Amino acid sequence: GANPDRVRQELAQGDVLVEQWGGDVPSVEVSAKQKKNIGDLLDIILLVADIKEFKANPNKPAAGTIVEAELDKNRGVVATVLVQNGTLRLDDIVLVGATYGRIRSMFNDSGKRLRHAEPSMPVEILGLDSVPQAGDILLAVDSIDIARNIAAQRARQRQAESMTPTTKAVGLDDLYAKILAGQVKDLNILLKADVNGSIGAIEHSLRQINTKHSEVQIKVIHSSTGAISESDVNLATASKAIIIGFNTRPDPSARKLAEQNGIEIRFYNIIYQLLENLEQALVGMLAPEEREVVNGFAEVRNTFRLPTREVVAGLYVTDGKINRNDQVRVLRNGVVLH
Repeated sequence: GANPDRVRQELAQGDVLVEQWGGDVPSVEVSAKQKKNIGDLLDIILLVADIKEFKANPNKPAAGTIVEAELDKNRGVVATVLVQNGTLRLDDIVLVGATYGRIRSMFNDSGKRLRHAEPSMPVEILGLDSVPQAGDILLAVDSIDIARNIAAQRARQRQAESMTPTTKAVGLDDLYAKILAGQVKDLNILLKADVNGSIGAIEHSLRQINTKHSEVQIKVIHSSTGAISESDVNLATASKAIIIGFNTRPDPSARKLAEQNGIEIRFYNIIYQLLENLEQALVGMLAPEEREVVNGFAEVRNTFRLPTREVVAGLYVTDGKINRNDQVRVLRNGVVLH
């Protein structure tokens, strides 16, 4: 059921043009399940590496990037690193982001112990002082004292940055004031809905609103179906966007992250109300917001019927609490059912 042309079209919208469409980015249609074109993909990778002369010197101190890391209760800090230059060896002292350590063990993807790892090799390493972040750069250094001092300095810097108040994303309530002050030219929206049909209808109506209001343009930076996730909140934070949920809700972790980052999430189940609110925000006539207070979340573990034919749900409370006479919503995959 895959549609490669649709993928190419979406890439083109992001200014990535593949060779089949006249661009310079190679693409190969592959299927690991059907074992289709895997060899062609490897050939293309080698060809691009030759043409662009991607090279690494194995006779240097190691440098690489952390792919993922975790704290294992049996082995301690475990990090997966992709070696990009030099050779990583056992007992090397490494500086990784805001942490450091000495390589005590290395394993390949099959779990086999290694004594060294050369460029392009992904390996698991043990021996770091704390869990690094994905994307941190690993560098082999000469002295444990140098590594410790630089790591401590980076840790202090990260802590100071985390305590600095971040710029709050634009909210509908204060949008008009920022328009008048000239602070806002675009209103970024991240749209989540229950079905693709709703997304198409909403985006079409938003384009019509844009033609009526030239001072601010509404931009849908991302749209998809399903529950509002942490990745959606992170994208909204980076792009200073508001999140609009149409017949869908965030999971508990996404809701907490949105509160921490000051991201506004608006919920709707009628399209005209959504459009009316956005248009009123553009002209400064938005009515006072009604906020929804969430007491808790629970998971339905089983259902059964009483002799009176009423359906009873057995719940397991996963967050917060449930009070008698609370109003409830039934969600499946983040989409509102009842």
